[in-house]
Amino acid sequence: MKRSRQPAADDLFGGGTGQSPRQSARPERPAYSVSELTSELRQLTERAIGQVWVKGEVLGLKVYERGHWYFTLKDEQAQVRCVIWQTYAQRVRTPPVEGTEVYLLGTPTVWAAKGELRLSAVTLLPTSGVGLQQLAFERTREVLEKDGLLDPTRKRDLPEFPRTVAVVTSPDGAVVHDIVTVARRRWPAVRILLVPARVQGDEAVDELVEALGLVNRLPEVDLCIVARGGGARDDLLAFNAEPVCRAVAAVRVPTVSAVGHETDVTLTDLVADVRAATPSAAAAVALPDRALVARHVASLASRLGGGLRRRTRVLAERLARSSIRAERAIQGRVSERRGQLERLAASLHALSPLEVLGRGYSVARHPDGRVVRRRDELPAGAPFTLRVSDGTIPARAE
Repeated sequence: MKRSRQPAADDLFGGGTGQSPRQSARPERPAYSVSELTSELRQLTERAIGQVWVKGEVLGLKVYERGHWYFTLKDEQAQVRCVIWQTYAQRVRTPPVEGTEVYLLGTPTVWAAKGELRLSAVTLLPTSGVGLQQLAFERTREVLEKDGLLDPTRKRDLPEFPRTVAVVTSPDGAVVHDIVTVARRRWPAVRILLVPARVQGDEAVDELVEALGLVNRLPEVDLCIVARGGGARDDLLAFNAEPVCRAVAAVRVPTVSAVGHETDVTLTDLVADVRAATPSAAAAVALPDRALVARHVASLASRLGGGLRRRTRVLAERLARSSIRAERAIQGRVSERRGQLERLAASLHALSPLEVLGRGYSVARHPDGRVVRRRDELPAGAPFTLRVSDGTIPARAE
């Protein structure tokens, strides 16, 4: 009777002859350690799910000395352990009360030390009132950021000297008066075009989108200001709406957003090329200061005049030096030629017939001026002249 073979260690890990086809298809490796298993589970969980919003009730929150928050998030059927590290807890500021229902933004992971699922959260919002608005704000912000509308590299520089500025705001508020007042003081030459739209209420989003689209059809606009005066948080909801933000991003000219109070930050502010704290500040950012420009122009004129004077002085000095060098060159050339002329004159004077006559010689000439060369050229009685050093002497041959 044959004895059945006990499974060897290699069989347990897929290395023996008792491998199933599925086991033999996998690469051979030893068993996972617990830390290896939890590490791989953590990586798989984080890659597969990523950052998500989770709704639940806070249970058993503990705040540790280092500032980290540990608690459980649960609903009627399940629960999950959560942590908010100090950096993010400081942004949330106030720990939620036990039993508070919240929205939590976090990344699921595996806590290796205890081998359990845990949510690593970055923010926490109540599910009612302001919390809902903030949740909508964060969700819209995520969408805009994903589409690149919040990327700093897409921000455009404002024109240095805009000629026409379109202002999208309500015609009934003080915003237009504030912007016009600042514009008249800083840069009176600018033209302000009001593009009216409601800035709060149910129809505000549609009217703001329509007004921003109209700005793109105005041919001479150099800059667009989207503005609204201060108000409650609910009054600014239109400027956190995704259609309005996309309309601001689609404006063909640079944009300045000035919505609410200085401490209010809307998504329109983040999408626009420049954010201003108030409508008056928007006008100051958009327009140059004529007093500063005048001083700058005067400074440039002074620098230009000084530069021209220095340049003229340098050129005059160069011209004077060139004139002196030219004069000296000419004098040297004249002196050289004068010396040559004097040497030639001396040579000619030495060879002059008059010089010979001055030494006591004379020259006999026929009446027609021909020089008498032989005696037989003067028969007896023939007239001729003798040329001596100081004149001529009439003579006759005998």
